[in-house]
Amino acid sequence: MPQTWSRHGGALIDTDALIDAILLGPAVEGVTFLGGEPFAQADAVATIAEGVRRNGLSVVTFTGYQIEGLIGAQRHDYDRLLDATDLLIDGPFDQDLVDFSRPWVGSRNQRYHFLTARYAGLADEIMNMPNRLEVRIGPDGNVITGGLAPPQVGRSIIDSLAVTTYGEKSPAGSA
Repeated sequence: MPQTWSRHGGALIDTDALIDAILLGPAVEGVTFLGGEPFAQADAVATIAEGVRRNGLSVVTFTGYQIEGLIGAQRHDYDRLLDATDLLIDGPFDQDLVDFSRPWVGSRNQRYHFLTARYAGLADEIMNMPNRLEVRIGPDGNVITGGLAPPQVGRSIIDSLAVTTYGEKSPAGSA
């Protein structure tokens, strides 16, 4: 049974246990693989992707590699992960090409590859979709963000959330 691994710490997690945790957790549309490099542990990630797809969830995979190199590598583990991915976003983040205009990507060199019909309807409109930053504030006060935005936008959000329990604004950053 494959397991996920990290060269830089972390914990070993059985892929079946992780699939179960995803499926038993809060209702989600799908799973996104990013951070580190999913193709560095392609067999384990493919096992998870296949498991969640069998249960109706979508799979989005971000990679610093380009699709041509992944296909050209002729590796069974890469092919499995590509086959289990609905939307692949490829290319390394490049600080010199920062792009906040398109959703889900951080730099102009990154590309969208619609590998299944699941998100294919977005192919024609994605270049015109605005980038969004999602902010969720839990009942416990935890703030979770998703998406990309220029640093000043993030700072503005943090500043606007700096409120005391009495509803009066606190000095920025002191809440």
